[in-house]
Amino acid sequence: MNILDTLSNLAMSSGIVAMTWQQGVMIIVACVLLYLAIKKEFEPLLLLPIAFGMLLANLPLSGIMEEGGVLKYLYTGVKTSIFPCLIFLAIGSMTDFGPLLANPASLLLGAAAQLGVYMAFILAIILGFTPQEAASIGIIGGADGPTAIFVTTKLADHLLAPISVAAYSYMALIPLIQPPIMKALTTEKERKIEMKELRTVSKTEKILFPIAVTIVCVLLIPSVAPLLGMLMLGNLFRESGVTGRLSDTAQNAMCNIVTIMLGTCVGATANGAVFLRADTLKIIALGLTAFAFSTAGGVMFGKLMCKITKGKINPLIGAAGVSAVPMAARVAQVEGQKYNKSNYLLMFAMGPNVAGVIGSAVAAGYLLSMFGG
Repeated sequence: MNILDTLSNLAMSSGIVAMTWQQGVMIIVACVLLYLAIKKEFEPLLLLPIAFGMLLANLPLSGIMEEGGVLKYLYTGVKTSIFPCLIFLAIGSMTDFGPLLANPASLLLGAAAQLGVYMAFILAIILGFTPQEAASIGIIGGADGPTAIFVTTKLADHLLAPISVAAYSYMALIPLIQPPIMKALTTEKERKIEMKELRTVSKTEKILFPIAVTIVCVLLIPSVAPLLGMLMLGNLFRESGVTGRLSDTAQNAMCNIVTIMLGTCVGATANGAVFLRADTLKIIALGLTAFAFSTAGGVMFGKLMCKITKGKINPLIGAAGVSAVPMAARVAQVEGQKYNKSNYLLMFAMGPNVAGVIGSAVAAGYLLSMFGG
């Protein structure tokens, strides 16, 4: 065999020859997401593994998501909902429910920000999706990737790839999606409103809260137990004062490990041949619509509360009612300071933000109870 034959055989067995136009498109999309994660720092801990998983899955002949591929095995943790539940455990251990307990009205903002879930559900039904598919698509509006995965694996696992990618990608892009909506729905005077200091929440309140929420919510909606139960267990680790090692492990080592595996596996589901279809484009559009309505629902309810309290509540914190913790709260803080440098909304925004986590879990439980049979 001469050198030309060797080179020819090498070329024919390479991924370049096997590449399809769909894979080429997804590789470009992956590179754009990597740019946003690294250069623009749009939630890099989330967006970078998603983008790189997408890149790996679309490089021809890599076999990384085929039978025997390493990500195929790891993906079991996604399909069985193990990773989403562990992420909720980590979120609970990192979450201070103090701002919510100090201002219980934040629960209403978290509930209002679930508007996108139900709007996307209705639109999905109109576009021809089944109720189970529509419920899975709608939960994207909760801005909670683990919840979206959990619901989709139960109701419409064939849509897991586009729904999980849409949910996590939009979560990472919240700093781009929310500000224009927040600005459009509020006046400059409202955006400048400074809020009074929150009351101090006792240790007893913080310990009793996760126990009480678990009992009440699981009794009312049993299907919410896996997500909400893990969230509240993690929070009890944090607040009890007797499980410091467990709380530290959940917040750091476990959270980081699961985030790497979950993010990479989610990205790897975006195979071009499967992903670039009409239904996928509809889901991407509906996911963006869901995020927009959720943000708008929170802000508009914030405006109502602002009016009722005669200007004591800054409507911007309503946008933090979506479940992306603490991303949405940080966006409210940044937007508030653009118009009033002495405005510190972060702790006030954390109330609706953590309420949104509970709200999205409850919405998921409701949808599962309605359509899971």
